[in-house]
Formats: sequence, C-alpha cells, structure tokens
Amino acid sequence: MHSPPRGADRQHCRSADIVPPRDRSKYQGVMMAVMPVAMIGGPLAGGFITDHLNWRWAFYVNLPLGIIALLVCWFVLAKLPRNTSGKVRIDWTGAALLTVWITTLVLITSWGGTEYAWGSATIIGLAVVTVVAFAAFVMVERRAAEPIMPLSVFADRNFSLAGALSFVVGFAMFGGMTLLPQFQQYVQGSSATNSGLLLMPMMIAAMVLSLGGGVLTSRTGRYRALPIAGSVLMAVGLGLFATMGPDTSRTLTSLYMVILGAGMGCLMQTTMLIAQNSAPLRDLGAATGATTFLRNMGGSLGVSVLGALYTSTLSDSFTSAAGGSAGAANSGTLAQMTPEALRGLPETVRHAFAQAVTDGIGAAFVWAAGAAAVGIVIALFIRHVPLRGFTSGSSTDNAPVAAVSTAKTTG
Repeated sequence: MHSPPRGADRQHCRSADIVPPRDRSKYQGVMMAVMPVAMIGGPLAGGFITDHLNWRWAFYVNLPLGIIALLVCWFVLAKLPRNTSGKVRIDWTGAALLTVWITTLVLITSWGGTEYAWGSATIIGLAVVTVVAFAAFVMVERRAAEPIMPLSVFADRNFSLAGALSFVVGFAMFGGMTLLPQFQQYVQGSSATNSGLLLMPMMIAAMVLSLGGGVLTSRTGRYRALPIAGSVLMAVGLGLFATMGPDTSRTLTSLYMVILGAGMGCLMQTTMLIAQNSAPLRDLGAATGATTFLRNMGGSLGVSVLGALYTSTLSDSFTSAAGGSAGAANSGTLAQMTPEALRGLPETVRHAFAQAVTDGIGAAFVWAAGAAAVGIVIALFIRHVPLRGFTSGSSTDNAPVAAVSTAKTTG
C-alpha cells in the first residue's frame, strides 16, 4: 500500500503524477498519435494553400489555431491541481542563455559552407558565442534555485539515454521528412498538395504503432524492446530512402514510408515514458520539457544540417551534369527553382535536375540513416526499470492516482 504524500511531495504528486506510469503510456500514445495527424494535415493544408492561394496564408492559418489552443489552456488547465506551497521562481537567465546558444548553433549549421565559409569570421564568431553561452548556461543551472533544466536529472543513466535517443529521433525524423516532398515534387511530379497527401502512409503507421505501443506497455509494463525495434525500423526506412532513384515508384516510396513511420511510432512515446519514469517526481515537469527540447533541438539541427547537405550535393551534381542545353539553368537558380519553372525548361535540364535532386536526397538520407544507427546503439544500453506504480495484477497499479485523490481531500 502507498501512504498519502505529505508536504512538498504532496504538491508534486498533485501536478506531476495524476496518471501513473503504467497508464501514462496509453495517454502518451494517444497524444503522440495526434502528432502524425497534425503532420498529415500541415503539409496537406500548406500544399493546398501554396497551389491555390498565396504562401503567406500558410502562416495566417496558425493564428486561429493558436487562439483555440490558448483558450483551451486557459479554461481547462486552470482546473488542474495547483502547487500552493510557495511562489514559483522563473529562471529567466537560464532561459535567455539557452535561447542564445541554441540559436547560434542552428545558425552555424544553416549558414556554414553555404552562406558563409566555415572559416569565415561570422561562423567563428557564432561558434565562440555558442560555446560561451553554453558554458554560462551550465553554470547558471547549477546554481539556480529552480533551474529551467535541472542538470541533476542527467545523472540518471536511463534519462540521459532517453534524451540522447530523442535527439537522434528528432534529427533523423524531421530532417528526413522535410526532404521527402522535394523528391515527390521534383522527381515524381507530384503537386504541393499531393506531396502532403503522399506522406499519409508514414503518418498512419506512426499513429498505429504509437497507440499500439502505449497499450502494450500499459498491459505488460515492459517497454525496452520498443526503442530498440523503433531505432532499427527507422534506420532501415531511412536507408531505403537513400536508395531511391528517378524511376522509384510511388508505391515503393509508400512502403519505405510505412517502415519509417513504424519506427517513429515505436520511439516517440516510449522515449518520453522512459525519461519520465527515470526522473524524481519533483523534476517530472522539467524532465518532460528537457526531453521535448532535445527532440526539437535534434529536429532543428537535422533540418539545417541535412538540408545544407542536400543543397550542396544537388548543386554539385547539377553543375557536373550541366552542359549544352543544360546551361539554361545554372546553380544560381537552383534555390529559386519551382516545379512549375522546372516544367518550362528543356528535357535535358529537367532530367539533370531530377538526377541532382535524387543525389541530394540520397546523400542526406545516408547521413540520417547513420544517425538512426547511432540510435540503435543508444537504445541497446537502456535498462528496464519497472514503471512506478506497476505491479502486475495488483491493486497498487493505480496507487499514484489514489495518492493524488487522498492528497486533494487532506490538503
């Protein structure tokens, strides 16, 4: 039996452990399944807007959605139990330093070798700012009363591994997904709207596996196999994308998407569950935020690094293939190339550009698959730690919920 939490622990339990880890996997599976739905709707709506309206309208769509999200947070989250033990201190200094070194790091990966030479004063200056801001961030977080990212959570082996795996997932997943519409539009001839629709096999597979993985974890309490299987599937899917050529059919591309989506579904909710189960209750919110941050950071770097690699390879491939009539388009026009503009060029130019896009996609996905392979190694080192509150066939499965109820009535 679990006794009701007391003092500060009671407050942490109210806000952080309303749902026990055993059932949390089901809830997280549902929440992570919403992400693929959004990823389907986003490119589809964006493609429709691009084809039929002005591209600026893609940003206006977010205004009503943001207002709806704000209203939901205002009226729904306000009803949740609150921590009334004292005034919360916001780590403004840590947040500012975090913003600085992340921004400069992304700028380095985006501009290095493209806008500016790697040895240029701009890139070197950004690198210095990144290092200094990161060092200052670590010092501030160690001394802050309520740090925005408690460094103590990284002392747990499973948490650090789950965070590293989240970073790898973001790097490979978002970086790779950003490039797929390029191949679909420039090589397979899809419209912007259809390229968003063609991502559905990947998103559906991710949604099904995310929900299924949540239910499986909830029933068995076992989760270690999911990140391993997910990393393998993701590496295989990205590796298969690297083999695509101008003649690759949409059916085969969809099959590759299913494999990649299955890997994403196994990983997205499981990495978060492992991180939450590894952190103490008082740091559960910060641990969740840190894991999400690492995934988003990986995604930002993946988009910039793989995007730069794709652009560089595309330019080199097209330049080497250009000659004769292919000179109608030079490397300076590649960044402004659109499917409509490409269709107006001679056949030899279109063929050379399609091959260049294929080469760029292949190079980017090779690196993405390599990152996913690193994820396999990371996943193998994750240990199975029983979920808090999980005792198969016992009434203690829902002990945290009972504790919260008791805390509310005795608070």
